[in-house]
Amino acid sequence: MQIGIVGLGRMGGNIGRRLMRGGHKCVVYDHNPQATEALANEGATGAKDLGDLVAKLTAPRVVWLMLPAGKITEDTLDDLRKLLGKDDVVIDGGNTFYKDDIRRAAQLREQGLHYVDVGTSGGIWGLERGYCMMIGGEDDVVRRIDPVLSVLAPGRGDIPATPDRDGRDPRVEKGYMHVGPVGSGHFVKMVHNGIEYGLMQAYAEGFHILEHKDMAELPEDQRYRIDLADVAEVWRRGSVVSSWLLDLTAGALAQDSSLQHFSTEVADSGEGRWTIEAAIEEAVPAQVLSAALYTRFRSRDIEAFPERMLSAMRFGFGGHKEFPVK
Repeated sequence: MQIGIVGLGRMGGNIGRRLMRGGHKCVVYDHNPQATEALANEGATGAKDLGDLVAKLTAPRVVWLMLPAGKITEDTLDDLRKLLGKDDVVIDGGNTFYKDDIRRAAQLREQGLHYVDVGTSGGIWGLERGYCMMIGGEDDVVRRIDPVLSVLAPGRGDIPATPDRDGRDPRVEKGYMHVGPVGSGHFVKMVHNGIEYGLMQAYAEGFHILEHKDMAELPEDQRYRIDLADVAEVWRRGSVVSSWLLDLTAGALAQDSSLQHFSTEVADSGEGRWTIEAAIEEAVPAQVLSAALYTRFRSRDIEAFPERMLSAMRFGFGGHKEFPVK
């Protein structure tokens, strides 16, 4: 299948590479010509601008946007609307706010264009591990792009089957899910990222308690000098709190148990805020997720070990580089 990809950053470039490995033909464009050239040297067809990208795609076209949420995605979509034709499909694989998806899909529908939102999780590891995807859009359009989705997805792997799933959508067990209409994919990914904030915060606070057990204020016989890297490693192996985030934490602690080379200022990229806004709209209590978000706000004013651990995890799964330690 032929597909256009706009945005070749940490995830967009690897999405193109994984698709090419799966036999798909990619036409690629990035505002940075070097990023376009890099993918072209690996077998993609490079485009000099959006017009060139559209011209090199065969109708009905499929264009995947992998851009930061906000103005750059909005502007790119406005430009594409002037170039695409009836029955073409635009996929937004970034972390767009789901209400923006609903509005954009309605605008494109007036031109006979289709819009699919794909909440994409996998970070910088997706090239090898695959991408977990949560998809919103029309049934027939999602089916049309299934060859792309199935290649990007992780597949069943060696994860044991869940009992009593007979008769359910088999795509889910392969790592991708058609959630429902436009916006629903990004809504589920939004909540996924809100949960991610809470999980990361729980690890960071727990390890902070372990790290402080050697403090002078405690009675001497209650002080323990605990090897945090070894704790993370042993928890990876059979513990009920094992996870990929813990794997990344163990790797960071093995390199430097103080995490001094990580910043204590932790960014929030939008999805955590949107999750809390949704909880307020629905009158659903979300104390843990709210506290995790507020901790990221707090990190801009104080420096502490838990924030360095959050920064280490963000770098581990997504290559996010926080501000340098002052």
